[in-house]
Amino acid sequence: MQSFNLTRYFSTLSFILIVMAGGALGAHFRDNATRQLVADAEQRNVALTQVFRNSLWSRFTRHVELSYRRDDAAPRQAEDGGALRAAVVGMMAGTAVVKVKLYNRDGLTVFSTDPAQLGEDKRANAGFRSALAGRPVSELTHRNSFDSFEGTLSDLDVVSSYVPVVLADGRVEGVVELYQDVTATLREIDRTLWRLSLAVFAVLAILFLLQLVVVRRAQGILRQQSDALEEANRELDRRVRERTAELEAEVAERRGAEARLDHLAHHDPLTGLPNRLMFFEQLGKSIALAARAGRQLAVLFIDLDRFKEVNDTLGHAIGDELLVAVTHRLASHLRAGDALARLGGDEFICVVEDITDPREVGIVAEKLIALLSRPFGVHDHELYIAASIGICLYPGDGEDVATLVRNADTAMYQAKAHGRGRSHFYTAEMTVYAQERIRLEGLLRRAIEAGELELHYQLKVAAASGRPTGAEALVRWRNAELGAIAPIRFIPLAEETGFIGELGEWVLREACRQMVAWRAAGLVVPRVAVNLSVKQIERGHIIETVRAALDDTGLDPAALELEITESLIMNAEDALGVLEQFHRLGVHLAIDDFGTGYSSLAYLKQLPVGTLKIDRAFVVGIGANAGDEAIIRTIVALARSLGLATVAEGVDSQPQFDFLRALGCDEIQGYLFSQPLPADEFARKWRACAA
Repeated sequence: MQSFNLTRYFSTLSFILIVMAGGALGAHFRDNATRQLVADAEQRNVALTQVFRNSLWSRFTRHVELSYRRDDAAPRQAEDGGALRAAVVGMMAGTAVVKVKLYNRDGLTVFSTDPAQLGEDKRANAGFRSALAGRPVSELTHRNSFDSFEGTLSDLDVVSSYVPVVLADGRVEGVVELYQDVTATLREIDRTLWRLSLAVFAVLAILFLLQLVVVRRAQGILRQQSDALEEANRELDRRVRERTAELEAEVAERRGAEARLDHLAHHDPLTGLPNRLMFFEQLGKSIALAARAGRQLAVLFIDLDRFKEVNDTLGHAIGDELLVAVTHRLASHLRAGDALARLGGDEFICVVEDITDPREVGIVAEKLIALLSRPFGVHDHELYIAASIGICLYPGDGEDVATLVRNADTAMYQAKAHGRGRSHFYTAEMTVYAQERIRLEGLLRRAIEAGELELHYQLKVAAASGRPTGAEALVRWRNAELGAIAPIRFIPLAEETGFIGELGEWVLREACRQMVAWRAAGLVVPRVAVNLSVKQIERGHIIETVRAALDDTGLDPAALELEITESLIMNAEDALGVLEQFHRLGVHLAIDDFGTGYSSLAYLKQLPVGTLKIDRAFVVGIGANAGDEAIIRTIVALARSLGLATVAEGVDSQPQFDFLRALGCDEIQGYLFSQPLPADEFARKWRACAA
């Protein structure tokens, strides 16, 4: 159908174009021929006028004088008019001129081969005025009847020319109008035009037929190509459908994998409970709902008593089974709307909403304690444990997630301090803890000036060779009053109070200074790792701080590695932008405690990091917890696919080391090789291992 239309449209359009082209060519030819005819006739009339002036002008002049009487206003035929007319006619014999008229400068007809026209006034005639100005003017007209000196002629084509009579001195004495018969010439032009038109139409018709043959042939080719294209489209559609089905399967599989990863990131792999991250999100939502409704809620921090004894005596496998049993027992006795999560180890946390009386929460806590005091049957073992529960209330004991969890934790330690196996409400009157915290904060703020802080360095070794590869800088505090204070006590305090900025800058500068000192002494440690806190990132000056430490100490940026937790990357504002600036600065970046937070693969592959550190929480499960081993395998495989190095921390036993080395982990860090050491002892340890 499409090919037929193409031929029909081509035929119609080509015919119209041929007719238009032929008509245009014919009109153009006739117009040019006519203009040339008029121009030739005008030239002949001008020449004849010159002949008149040379031969008959004296007679014309005398005739004009005789044609006027002093008392007449109009000319009349003089006695010699007939002789002059005969002379003019005789001169015109053999020419195409059929009529001659003479006008004086005033526009009056003073001579004409037609005596009846004497005295006509031509002053208003445009042709006369142009000739009087010295410019001949001609016009082609058709006359059905024309009075010539040969008589009346019919159906005549004439060229009339107004020609000035110019004397020797350049003056225009008069105007001659000559009528030249061009009927025969014009008819010959028309006959030539018809012959030419027929020839042109014949040529165009031949071209039309040739083009029609080409178009019909093109129709066949297009039909073949159309059929082939339709077949190709059908094949393409079939392949697209097949590929779409494959992609849908891949998308479904990927979504399933992402869902599994999302569940793993938000849930404890052992118990299936929400982990710390997800619990904090849920608690935040519960706080918002309680605030809008004007209600109270309670946070219960549950810590299992004597759980460590089970782990130490019966092993981690039994301990894991016990944790699962505890989870089932707690979940089965809580309300459907109450949120339960595992924070890690033997710590659980619970949110009880819609509290009208705090005593209700106390009753719930006592029921949970009684519930967990009943024996658990695990692998033919009858196990007895207990629980200590700390309770804090919103909004009385805190109005944000961090405060509520911290206060519930504080209350739990108070419960343990009062004999374990009991619950304790958080109160503002816990002055011992508050005073200790205030005192510790004051001592910490003076620790830098007092010179009480010291960096210890823990060795990192290559898993394949056991040779040292670098160090991690760890801050230690020995106070004159309190003695050695564990980092787990003062680092969270520094973050809470905002002192982490000054503390972190001191650690960074001291680590850079020590690296430069080691290198000056000939001890080349390739790289030192320094931990960054989320508070340091949030302060907004961390890039300038790191750059200043490098510039002031002269340490090569490539010798510094910054360790940033996975949760920091996901939660800090513009974390990717900060990491990009670190990367441009030239320092190395590592994700610390990887696997304990939540980061999507799409986001992880954008980060300019070079190392993933496997958290010690997974390492301790090697040989005892298949779930921890599976997570470690996943992290190592993920790092390898992204071109990242892996470091396992907390490696304290040979079986752990053998497992990690066989898995392809790049570096090892832990007590198996070295505990954190002061700078001098670390240098001796390094030389001994590198020898």
